[in-house]
Amino acid sequence: MAKLTKEEIIASLKEYTILELNDLVKAVEEEFGVSAAAPVGVAVAAAPEEEEGAAKGPTEVSLILTACGQQKVAVIKAVQAITGLGLMDAKKLVDGAPCPIKENISPVEAEEHKKALVAAGAEVDIK
Repeated sequence: MAKLTKEEIIASLKEYTILELNDLVKAVEEEFGVSAAAPVGVAVAAAPEEEEGAAKGPTEVSLILTACGQQKVAVIKAVQAITGLGLMDAKKLVDGAPCPIKENISPVEAEEHKKALVAAGAEVDIK
């Protein structure tokens, strides 16, 4: 029997259905005593990368209005646009500064909102 090349094997596998491939994998596992599952070392090596991502910074932050500055009307309009509140509710929120504008948002979203509020004349913190 002639030895098949990798390309020939792959070409023949492309003709199989998913169920046939599943049966083939099971047969190979039984024949050679191996498993198609990822080795434990791979799973353990992947875990520190996920922890590093969490250590880089928070995934959720709060946008805090500390002061409205000189242009109160512009800040109220910016708060209204960010929160979706009505005009009176946005005014109450700005009058109650320091107060949270949005909580549990992504740091990227918080930075975008901060830029809009600072452009309107407000003082803002992200915590």
